[in-house]
Amino acid sequence: MFLTFSYALIEYYCVTLHPIMTPEEYKQLKAFARQDGALLSLLWIGALICYVQGMTNPLLGVLSLILIVASPFYAASRLRHFRDYAREGTISYMRAYGYTVMTYFYAGLLLAAAVFIYFNFLDNGYLLEQISKMMNTEESKQMIKVYGLTTEQMKQALEELAALRPIDYALNILTIIISTGFLLGLPTAAVMRREVRSKR
Repeated sequence: MFLTFSYALIEYYCVTLHPIMTPEEYKQLKAFARQDGALLSLLWIGALICYVQGMTNPLLGVLSLILIVASPFYAASRLRHFRDYAREGTISYMRAYGYTVMTYFYAGLLLAAAVFIYFNFLDNGYLLEQISKMMNTEESKQMIKVYGLTTEQMKQALEELAALRPIDYALNILTIIISTGFLLGLPTAAVMRREVRSKR
């Protein structure tokens, strides 16, 4: 339901609220957004792999965090590429926002597919097992207390995670990414927009 609503909202925004975009320009925007969304998803899939491996290798865990933090800047760089090479150096705020939201949307679809494949065929309870082991360390127990939680609450949370299906993980990730795209699209479009200056 959320996926259908999000795509319908994007379509409505690009077609109805931005009438100066021709059908050809809309096809161009979607084509670039699909391409750049695929590239962005590779960054996130790399972060997912590093996160899983980071359960036993702290350096990969740090690399996963770096990749996640870098992703909005990478998306902005792809918007700049679209602006400079497809739009001849100019792009309105509204079009830049639409492009960014669609890029996150397509990237989210691919990452959600990767998450589903991982939890359905590869994980076999590994991730939750590693998290459970981490929670049993003294450092984790102290941190749990600092946040005002109890061990029983954390165990209950793990049980709820264990009850989720692979499709649930995938849809949760997709919902988060689409929502993030709508939010991060605002500052990204504001920074990367470049209007045509009228000649006097």
